[in-house]
Amino acid sequence: MGYSVEVNSSNFNSEVIEQSYTKLVLIDFFATWCGPCQLLKPVLKKLVKEYDFILAQVDIDKNQDLANQYGIEGVPDVRIALKGEMYPGFVGALSEAQLRDLLERLNLKSELDLGLEKAKGAIASQDFRGAKQIFDNLLVQYPENPHVAIEAARFLLRIGQLQDAERIARTIGEDNRAFYPKAQAIQTLIQLKQAADNSGDSELDRLFARAARLALSEDYEGAFSLFLQIVQENRQYRNDGARKAMVSLFNLLGLDHPLTKQYQQELMMALY
Repeated sequence: MGYSVEVNSSNFNSEVIEQSYTKLVLIDFFATWCGPCQLLKPVLKKLVKEYDFILAQVDIDKNQDLANQYGIEGVPDVRIALKGEMYPGFVGALSEAQLRDLLERLNLKSELDLGLEKAKGAIASQDFRGAKQIFDNLLVQYPENPHVAIEAARFLLRIGQLQDAERIARTIGEDNRAFYPKAQAIQTLIQLKQAADNSGDSELDRLFARAARLALSEDYEGAFSLFLQIVQENRQYRNDGARKAMVSLFNLLGLDHPLTKQYQQELMMALY
């Protein structure tokens, strides 16, 4: 969506200041001898292909006048230009996650974000065929993106394509600490689906099956409520399956999700 450009004293005004009236500009003041600069550069170039901003790169050794004008004392030093004004950005090499957070705070959305929003809109309107097409396209565009993999697997679970959901979840390895627990939660949801389809006739069997179906339909609050009831009535039911299901859903939603915070506390109270 965006693009990168090498900037010097002669084109700084036209490529940075003037362009900032129509698009946000990140100015990367760097040096070829700077290790952190070389770490930051490929990440910025990756993100400019996803987000709608201009990446202007300034070699301070070749453009000492610009470095002096903007008070560059250490590199990398990334500044922000918007509507003709220059603002502080950050100094040093940030991680990709930190850079994405910065871009979000600057109200920028990536093509990936927009695609996921479009898919969620299709799901909300019950256009599952359209959502499936969107996820298929996103998986082709971002084959190694774990966020896409998790969202696609969750959708496939919802429409009953369990084998495809499991195949996609398995692409996320243990080395990915942020998303591996979510991938494992997908595996648990598949087991819940199988349990729901092969439930017994007891009251707890029916309750567990109902909770599993609610989880698969993404009614997580309803699922948590029923799983918690099972824990309170018989913790050892299905080899502690209700508690394990709740923990998997915590991982899937994330530790900061309001439902996770609420039901983690309630689960602790039920257990102890």
